[in-house]
Amino acid sequence: MPFETVSEAMEAVVGGADSKKLAGLDKVVMFDLSGEGGGQWTATIADGKIELVEGAAGTPDATFKMKAEHFLGIVNGKINPITAYMQGRVRIEGDMSVAMKLQSLFM
Repeated sequence: MPFETVSEAMEAVVGGADSKKLAGLDKVVMFDLSGEGGGQWTATIADGKIELVEGAAGTPDATFKMKAEHFLGIVNGKINPITAYMQGRVRIEGDMSVAMKLQSLFM
């Protein structure tokens, strides 16, 4: 069943992360989503867990900027994240290696 809201998708993505893959990773990632249903969410990854809060929290190692509709397209499997990045629909600020690592955490 596809996610209809960003909040619903964020909770599901965080809940679906593989704790074994999170081990040893200590990063803060911000999602800055514009447009209808957008907002900011911060994921703090530490001790094999992810804590998600709505809004800006801490200093992010990487920030993903995109429209909320593109985020939903990515998490619903309708948009390829690498293609979206190459087309400029997703911008990443900060440590690019964090972005690459995140993709493997949820696959």
